[in-house]
Amino acid sequence: MQTKQTVNEGLKRAYTITITAGELSDKIDAEIKKIAPQVKMPGFRPGKVPANLVKKMHGDQLHAQTLNDTIRDSVDQLTKDAELRPAMQPQVSLGEGYEEGKDVEITVELEVLPVIEAPSVDGLKLEKLVVPVTDDQITEAIEGIAGQNKSYKDAAKTKKAAEGDQLIIDFLGKLDGEPFEGGKAEDAPLVIGSGAFIPGFEEQLIGAKTGDEKTITVTFPEEYQAENLAGKEATFDITVKQVKVETETKIDDEFATNLGLDSLDKLKEIMKGQLEQQTAGLTRTQMKRQLLDQLASGHDFEVPQSMVDAEFEQIWNQLQQEAAKEDNPEDALKEIEDEKDDYKSIAERRVRLGLLLSEIGQANGVEVTSQEMSMLIQQAAQQYREEDRERFIQYIQSEPMAAAQLRAPLYEDKVVDFLFDKAEVTEREVTTEELQAAIEADEDAEAEKAKAAPKKTAAKKAPAKKAPAKKTAAKKAPAKKAAAASEATSNDADAKPAAKKAPAKKAPAKKPAAKTTAAKTTPAKKAPAKKPAAKKPAAKKAPAKKTNDAA
Repeated sequence: MQTKQTVNEGLKRAYTITITAGELSDKIDAEIKKIAPQVKMPGFRPGKVPANLVKKMHGDQLHAQTLNDTIRDSVDQLTKDAELRPAMQPQVSLGEGYEEGKDVEITVELEVLPVIEAPSVDGLKLEKLVVPVTDDQITEAIEGIAGQNKSYKDAAKTKKAAEGDQLIIDFLGKLDGEPFEGGKAEDAPLVIGSGAFIPGFEEQLIGAKTGDEKTITVTFPEEYQAENLAGKEATFDITVKQVKVETETKIDDEFATNLGLDSLDKLKEIMKGQLEQQTAGLTRTQMKRQLLDQLASGHDFEVPQSMVDAEFEQIWNQLQQEAAKEDNPEDALKEIEDEKDDYKSIAERRVRLGLLLSEIGQANGVEVTSQEMSMLIQQAAQQYREEDRERFIQYIQSEPMAAAQLRAPLYEDKVVDFLFDKAEVTEREVTTEELQAAIEADEDAEAEKAKAAPKKTAAKKAPAKKAPAKKTAAKKAPAKKAAAASEATSNDADAKPAAKKAPAKKAPAKKPAAKTTAAKTTPAKKAPAKKPAAKKPAAKKAPAKKTNDAA
């Protein structure tokens, strides 16, 4: 193998690699000797097929496979010998006019990661805005749980069902007079006015009494998930087995016990922790923006354009998807198009900060352990159909760049946590509204910077990895959408930090959103055919949903 460098400009590199016909022929012959013992051919004993016949039978296939393997190995050897750190997957092309039996000439083009001096992590100063949780907030949250866990008692047999009452019913659904699969249920609970069943179902049971039997007619929504029912008119034979009325829910130790907890005090303790976690995400976002701004202000170095292009493509695709969901998508698309240069600058800043955080992490021994990586892979695999999960795991394990992309968010969080520990942090108590206002003020400032100096990328805010913040009444500049769209992502630099291009191997397709059979074939949005479990898990696990880390 002969290698010649043809380009060395900034971060761009290009090489030509020549593999002689003799080298390739020797590799093919070696491969033939390797597989010959397994080849079977009529008239020859197993393992005794002559090499020339093996070559005649499988020559084209062996040549193509050996050529591909040799090119891949040559590029790997080039990267190792020249001590290159590719920013993205190298672009490899076979010379024009190649014919079997001649020398192979390939061209390798790539960008390398910049050499970054490990920045000092001393002298960082951050303000942490803390939102204390009040007793009133805890009480309000518990009352919300009580509202979701209503209890009912049997009403008199003469009681006519009204809005808010619960009915226990048997029903049988029919299309054109014939029962359809999944359209039958017994002892199904239904709260009139809950909207749990398809439109028109609950309303027709107002006035029903215990023991009543009636047939109702409803039309399934056009967008109903079961195609055989979507837009169809159906009848339901219904038996009202019991009418129940809501009873007052007392918030006491018994209420907490019914939720699977030891006492009301324990419930309050859990709620306080959940509320603190919700605001902790906002606090982290605000602190991380301060941190990234301090890092960005002190570092300006060339970044690989291929990484910037990939990052911009990701941001742009997300913005277009968001614009398409607006009430007036054409205006929204035009709005972001007008700010396209700003988004390119944001992508460049994001890549720069990613490389910078990566360098800080490597210089200070921050790493993602094999156990943490294994957990990441298993969690990611759950997004795929069960039959594809093992293939996805193998794909990640065999593709370093795909593994780097999966590892990147956790690696960045660990570097950020390391820097938080190193920084001088002062705390200030604020309200939730003040914390949100501080975050939006940061977005406003970054939007103005984007408008005023779109070419000075070092001064721009990196987009956030999280989905955009909730819209306020006032219309924000498009640049803030990007600032809220994703934060700087850092990977291990040697593992090609922000590589976004798909590797050669194809990952298994993600499974579609889960659709239960009952939800497809019954009149309820949630499966009415199945009897729901007792309502107590809401507080058994966590009374309130946990917000993700906003950074």
